[in-house]
Order: sequence, then C-alpha cells, then structure tokens
Amino acid sequence: MIPADNHFAIMAALFVIATFALLAERTRVGALLTSAVIAILTAIITANVNIIPHTAPAYDFVFAYFVPVLIPLFLFKADLRRLFFETTRMTMAFLLACFGTISGAIVAVLLLDLSSLGTGAEIDAALREPAIAGLFTSTYIGGSVNYAALGEITRLREDASFFSAATATDNLFSALYLAVLAMLPSWSWLARRYIPRNHHIANSGLELGHPTPLTLAMSLTLALLVVATGDALTGWLAIPDWRYAMITLLAVILATLFPKQMARLHGDFELGMLLSLIFFATIAAGANVLAMIQIAPLLILLVAILLIVHTLITFGFGKLLGFSLPELITASNAAVLGATTAPTLAAAKEWRDLITPGVLVGVLGYALGTFAGTAVYQFWSWVVS
Repeated sequence: MIPADNHFAIMAALFVIATFALLAERTRVGALLTSAVIAILTAIITANVNIIPHTAPAYDFVFAYFVPVLIPLFLFKADLRRLFFETTRMTMAFLLACFGTISGAIVAVLLLDLSSLGTGAEIDAALREPAIAGLFTSTYIGGSVNYAALGEITRLREDASFFSAATATDNLFSALYLAVLAMLPSWSWLARRYIPRNHHIANSGLELGHPTPLTLAMSLTLALLVVATGDALTGWLAIPDWRYAMITLLAVILATLFPKQMARLHGDFELGMLLSLIFFATIAAGANVLAMIQIAPLLILLVAILLIVHTLITFGFGKLLGFSLPELITASNAAVLGATTAPTLAAAKEWRDLITPGVLVGVLGYALGTFAGTAVYQFWSWVVS
C-alpha cells in the first residue's frame, strides 16, 4: 500500500485514476458509465484492496485547494439570463429532495430496530433511534458540517466505534449513489419518461477556440483570485459557511460583466473536468467497505432504505411536477452529497445552466441540514416519549 504520508505518490495515484477514467470513457462501455463513475468505482476498488489509503493528507489537500477552484472554472461562462429561472426550479426540486430524505429517515427508523446502535453514547435508550434518524437526515440534506453538528447535538459522537462506522457507511453510499446518479441519464428507458429540457445552452460558446498555455494560465489564475477574494470577504464578514456561495457570486459577476473576455478563456472547463475527477476519486477513496461491514452492518440497511425512499420520492414526484431528469439528478446530488459534487456532476454531463443553481441549492442544504436533522430528532423524541 502507498503510505498515507507519501504525498506525491498518492497525488500521482489520484491523477492516474482520473486519466484512466478519461481514457476508459472513450470505449463503448465507458461512454455509458461516464468518466465520473469510472473514477469513483476505480478509487473504491483501489482503496479497498489497499493500494491507496482511505485517509491521507493529500486528500485533505484536494478538498482544501482543488474543490474551491472547481467552482469558478465551471462558472466563468455562466449565463445569468437563464440563471434566475433555473435557480427557482432547482430550489423547488431541492426542497422535494429534502422531503425525500426526511421521509427516508423516518421510514428506515420505523422498519428497523436500531436500539443496538450508539450504545456507547450517554443518551437515553429511547432516544437513540431519533438521534440516528436526525444524524442521517442532516448529512443527506446538508453535508459533513451538519453531520458533525448533529453528532454533538445528539451526543452520538461519544460512541467512537458507532460514529466511525456511520462515517464509513456515509462515505461508501455517497460514492455509490453519486455513481448511480451519473449513470441515470444513459438509461434511455428512464430518460424518455421525463420532460426533455435543453440544459446545454448556458455556456454554448465554451466550445469555440482551443486552449493555449496562455488561456490555461489565465483561467487558473483568475480562478485562484476568485477563491482568494471570496475567502477574504467571508472572513471579513465573519460568514465562513457562505464560502462557496461567495465564490459562486464572484465568478458569476465576472461572467456577467465581462462575457466577451470570459469567452476567450479557452480551457477553463477542461481544467475543471480534470480536477473534478480527482475530487470524485478522493471522495470514493474514503469508503472503507470492510470497516463498515465489521462494525455495524445494520447501518447498511438504514442508509439503503433512506436513499431508496429519497430516490423514489424525488424522482417519482419530480416527474409528476414536471421537472427534467437532469434537474432532479442535480437536486438529489446537492441534497445527498452537497454543493461541491452537484455542480461538478452537472459540468461533467455538460448541463451548463445547472452548474450555478447546483452550487446555490447545495449551500442552501448546508443552511437547512442542521435545522432539519434537529427537527427530526426532536419530533421523533417527542413521539417516543
């Protein structure tokens, strides 16, 4: 296995996985899976056969530096003329996905006996199931920050073995669910049952011209400046949770005020695609299948039921409400995985007018996740008391 402290070797492995995914996508089977799914599955396999570690400082580097840069690279050609309409629709779809998550958590708690989980936490036995329901509601509406917050609120974090198993289960199913979402558009039987909408328009000028060393340098430089400025503003305003929203706002302002100049930044989207595949591989590498199975197999059923109900409600009612399949995929992605993967997958699928809405509803999820998880926890505690 590559040691966790061998930073260059691990980064090399991530780039190998991303490059392999791009090459494999050129094959007939790979075109159906897409490079995003190939990168995810390859990283899961590679990590679980001990070629790369599940945790490493190099992964933290990807999350800390690659992920913020992805957003402006994908947004330098955002079209505000379509943005407001798409964001309104995406917000409605996202709220539907949140309802699906809450329903899934409640159904899972009703169907399963979870009293054997979280016994190491100093909480009343009757409150363990409500606490677990609230914990997974928070993470599948918001993200890791909300998950950590509910761990403290419910005191489930006190049971280290349970919390590590829950984290492993969350990582694995998040990666697998992302792979499923990425494959859904290629399932023609399903795609035909949703109202078709053209989501490729917003950055139609992206294909014009070819990347050069200068345009690549300018794209990356501008993206770094946007992130640095966004961090400075959120720090000055003392609103760190709004980091991605601020970065999105700055990138969209540039794209709106200087559309001709942004159109000359050839290669920004391609750079973002490469970094996004490395990001997907990093997420998937954290999925420790063995640890999850050994510590708490019941968690597998819990998360499986939650995500199945979430999917049925989101895509079932979403169809009845007239949302397109890409809109529902992006909304579900934003709820289950967050503000980073939603725009990244939208970009990978070239749904370019869903990139910015994907970021915004993902940030909305961060704002709602802790509240929703706490509400489920308190309500269910009141029911069982």
